[in-house]
Amino acid sequence: MIRETVALESVNLEIEEGEVLALVGPSGCGKSTFLDIVAGLAEYDGGEILLEGRKIQGPGLDRGVVFQGYALFPWLNVIDNVAFGLEAQGVKRRERLETAHRLVELVGLTRFEDRYPHELSGGMKQRVAIARALAFSPRILLMDEPFGALDAQTRERLQLELLRIRQETGKTILFVTHSIDEAVLLADKVAIMTSRPGTIKSIVEVRLPADRKLADDLVRSSGTFIETREEVWRSLKSEVDKAAELEYCI
Repeated sequence: MIRETVALESVNLEIEEGEVLALVGPSGCGKSTFLDIVAGLAEYDGGEILLEGRKIQGPGLDRGVVFQGYALFPWLNVIDNVAFGLEAQGVKRRERLETAHRLVELVGLTRFEDRYPHELSGGMKQRVAIARALAFSPRILLMDEPFGALDAQTRERLQLELLRIRQETGKTILFVTHSIDEAVLLADKVAIMTSRPGTIKSIVEVRLPADRKLADDLVRSSGTFIETREEVWRSLKSEVDKAAELEYCI
């Protein structure tokens, strides 16, 4: 007999235009499922997801998605990987290459435009994936643990790069992560999810300066950063304990 598992229940969440919202929660709480639903990659059987008043009913170019895996085409170089979706849309070659060159410059890979994925580091591959997701000028960027597979040093560098890209583009971002530090550093608000079935337990507002990238070392050691991190952890800890008990019982 197959038992039905309810991944999400009564999730009520609003993201403002230009806002970065980080979603954290215990393993198995439905964070990635929720992001897949917003991306139009997974079905749901109740409620509705709206983007600028329009119901999401499937994948669309108004949403760019960056996963933990890079999913680059190994036979295409950096420029062609970034421009691939535009070519599939029928955008003229000159226009799509102009867009791709601009975005490759934005993510700091101008000197690597002709390189292929096997010639790039993990961090560079993820920069290409971010540039590709931005190529359609999506209304919202959806990121599911995009730095989770990277080493600690590369992860911190890309966190700063994302802060810079956000400042330059003003893009709305929904960011799923297991790292509280990452959530507090990158987000305007942190939404904490309960253990399964996942719902929104609380939302913590991050009161760090808009130019936090410029003094990252000072930000991470600031009283505001530490207090916000502790507030998120206080809300999250009991849910992590519940999730661990559930796994033990299963």
